[in-house]
Amino acid sequence: MSPETPDAASDPPSRAELATRVDELEDALADATGDDAGTMSIVATKGTLDMAYPPLILASTAAAFGYDVTVFHTFWGLDILHEERSKALKLSSVGNPNVPVPNVVGALPGMDRVTTKLMEKRIANNDTATIEELVETSLDMGVAFQACQMTIGLLDYDEDDFYDGVTTGVGAATALQDMADADIQLLV
Repeated sequence: MSPETPDAASDPPSRAELATRVDELEDALADATGDDAGTMSIVATKGTLDMAYPPLILASTAAAFGYDVTVFHTFWGLDILHEERSKALKLSSVGNPNVPVPNVVGALPGMDRVTTKLMEKRIANNDTATIEELVETSLDMGVAFQACQMTIGLLDYDEDDFYDGVTTGVGAATALQDMADADIQLLV
């Protein structure tokens, strides 16, 4: 056993010792990734339950690694940023190859509710963050969420219905410039 590894008979580390070790590891991670890992631009176009997770997980993870992240939400992707709609996102059972029901069954009335409830149960059972939690965490980490102005008007959304911290009124030209300037660009 190495001198740094406690043997089974020793006492477990105190909270203070653990806190010190966490600080050391965070400092080492910051040194390894640098304070400014770069920039990332993500475009979120879909607002189903299963398609809301990828841009949020990628954005929050990149922000945790020091990236400056912008996520431009357009069309149904706006539902992810809408406080009420984000809590009621559905999982489509038709045309989704990972839903274990044939399309003819998935097309029956109420099947989207069934598959959504099954997915929500799986999310809860696996202690996975909700969409709301991921949006709030991402905002706290400095992720810039942008809502497409044209889509807000087209879908008749009220800008006050988006989460606090979401930038509304962003046009395609601004989004394109952000993508052009970013080190990493993703379309989800």
